[in-house]
Amino acid sequence: MKTVRREEVRFTGAHGNTIAGDVYRGVRDRGAPVLLVHGGGQTRYSWAATAERLADDGMTAFVIDQRGHGESDWVEGGFYRFRDYASDISAVAQSIQRDDGMPPVAIGASLGGIASTLAQGAQGDLLRALVLVDIVPRMDPDGVNRITGFMADRMEEGFGSIEEAAEAVAAYLPNRKRPRSTDGLRKNLRLHSDGRYRWHWDPRFLSGEHSVGSTAEADMRCMEEAASGLRLPVMLVRGGSSELVSEESARHFMELVPHTRFCDVSGAGHMVAGDRNDIFADAAIEFIRSLGEA
Repeated sequence: MKTVRREEVRFTGAHGNTIAGDVYRGVRDRGAPVLLVHGGGQTRYSWAATAERLADDGMTAFVIDQRGHGESDWVEGGFYRFRDYASDISAVAQSIQRDDGMPPVAIGASLGGIASTLAQGAQGDLLRALVLVDIVPRMDPDGVNRITGFMADRMEEGFGSIEEAAEAVAAYLPNRKRPRSTDGLRKNLRLHSDGRYRWHWDPRFLSGEHSVGSTAEADMRCMEEAASGLRLPVMLVRGGSSELVSEESARHFMELVPHTRFCDVSGAGHMVAGDRNDIFADAAIEFIRSLGEA
């Protein structure tokens, strides 16, 4: 018997932009809220399995498509800087707190983790706790270039079929077991009028005047400053084979935030939840349980 139900939800972002999402609830309609925020180039569906686990454990899990991604609005003016994403997280978290009576725990992967840290730094009582998934202020530049290079490679050209896109992903992630179905990948692509499939996100995310990289250096300095001021419970989850977060950069983060709980997930790369969701979900649930009842 299925105990978790999923419903669509909509939020309003910092620029009046619509942010699409889902809320997963279990037996308890008003379990402690958790906000799951995906990485760049992903959608809320990357969190589906984790959200179901959280809801089955009695929490209320909100998953959103960040601006310019999935079913959320492509923002007028192409404002896709880290600070813009942080402003949206502030708006969403405040909405959840108004409706659910307490601030959410934020679980942010990569871009989602940067945005959540910046948002908490700007407003100290925004979140109940923070889980950073394979992201720290000092990222490996080669890893960043590899990820953004893959995203940009077929950004304009697109793919002739879902299967062609699947081949590109398999070449990029040769160590990940290839899924039997392309249904999940289909949610990350849009079929355009020329018959070609392109990634679901706004190309200005990488190439626009106000792209995510346009103020990245300054925004990452702000993330480091915000991290050093974090007083809420924090967990850092690193993929054991991460191309973005080295052991050294993880240690640096834990020096900035000495009370951090650290989890190194063996067998996982940068996409920790996608590679080893079983281990990741167990660690996240244990951490959130340790916060106690509100």
